[in-house]
Amino acid sequence: MRFQARARALFLSLAASAALALSTPVSADDLIMWERSGGNAGMVDRLIEMWNEKNPDRKIQLTYIPHAEMVAKLAQAIASGDVPDLMGLDLIYGPQFEAAGQLVDITDYFKDDPTLKTASPGHMTVATYDGRLYGVPLYADVSALFYNKDLFEQAGLDPNKPPTSLAEIREYADKITALGGDVKGYFLPGSCAGCNIFTVGPLMWASGATIEPNADGEPLVGDGVKQVLQWARDMIAAGNVHDDARAENGETFHLRFGSGKLGMMGTGNFNITLAREQNPDMEFGIALLPGVELGSAASFIGGDLVTIPKGSKRVEDAVDFMKFILSDEVQVEGYAKLLNLTTRSDMTDNEYFNAEPLVQDVAKALSVGRTPYTLTFFEQINSPQGPWLQMLQRAYYTDDDLDEIIADAKDQMKAIAAQE
Repeated sequence: MRFQARARALFLSLAASAALALSTPVSADDLIMWERSGGNAGMVDRLIEMWNEKNPDRKIQLTYIPHAEMVAKLAQAIASGDVPDLMGLDLIYGPQFEAAGQLVDITDYFKDDPTLKTASPGHMTVATYDGRLYGVPLYADVSALFYNKDLFEQAGLDPNKPPTSLAEIREYADKITALGGDVKGYFLPGSCAGCNIFTVGPLMWASGATIEPNADGEPLVGDGVKQVLQWARDMIAAGNVHDDARAENGETFHLRFGSGKLGMMGTGNFNITLAREQNPDMEFGIALLPGVELGSAASFIGGDLVTIPKGSKRVEDAVDFMKFILSDEVQVEGYAKLLNLTTRSDMTDNEYFNAEPLVQDVAKALSVGRTPYTLTFFEQINSPQGPWLQMLQRAYYTDDDLDEIIADAKDQMKAIAAQE
């Protein structure tokens, strides 16, 4: 398979320049785990703490690797034969690592495990390649529409009636922006491919479109692509988005809503706790990200997988950790207690979620969520220089013809997909 050869070549070429550095001394009995930075560190830290409390004879030593360096670090480790025992991996890259033969097949370890029946379907889809399983959910993020109830009231809007279509978002945003000062109605990140697939991608899905190549190899299919691009262009032209959003590359994306200066924003469940820490007095609500038609909705299911790199000498211990985080106890006392989404759908009825309506609201996104499956996700969608972000930036900030913009992005995405 051409992609497999290309992926292996990429890993080996990166290995030449990557340097592996573990900052914490470990004992011979410890397992080494890598996790990307920029994810849900608080959740992962708690999972490791819980494991170590229960397993003092085989503790996990966790090292955070900068997200942009993860592939290079793993490449160097594979080339040297000194891999971590287990690894947290942005779920969207699962198919690429699986196709390249860089992860341990764990299918047989889980063949009779009932917890997989209710594990996050988006995670399980990208953890599977050629019918074999290579990972389980580490944590889940879903995108939803967060809205500032205080600003809704100031703008004369009902704080208990969030918008249910793109037209209503525009209507509400206009009223909120009219409050003046540094308040704006909405937020669209201008230089972050990942932020946009997480929050703008669902607007297209909810409008009946597809983004990644479909079964016929055609990307960006459906009228919803153009409709959402036109809507976003109009929102920016109307002044409903802060000017500095054009430079947002993801570094401060998670802090925007908690500023209290945004009426509405597509963001993730992680923002519940964060916004409250930033702005304890702000009242806010959560709804589904809508599409063109009233009542339509979609969400991006993201997060991380926990996987075992090929060459790990602690496979059985690593599998035990996977089963540990899927257990009833950890789902409730780990995930739910921290107000993080459980990674099993049958564990959402618990005392912590029942006491927190916002978590219940954001959990509704799981029922309309999607996770793209493509072996070239980074090149097509997540790259800062890729066709997805280029298309959005031209739509947001130029007067170029939208049909031409979409056609150019289609051609680039199809050329990349042809290399798989």
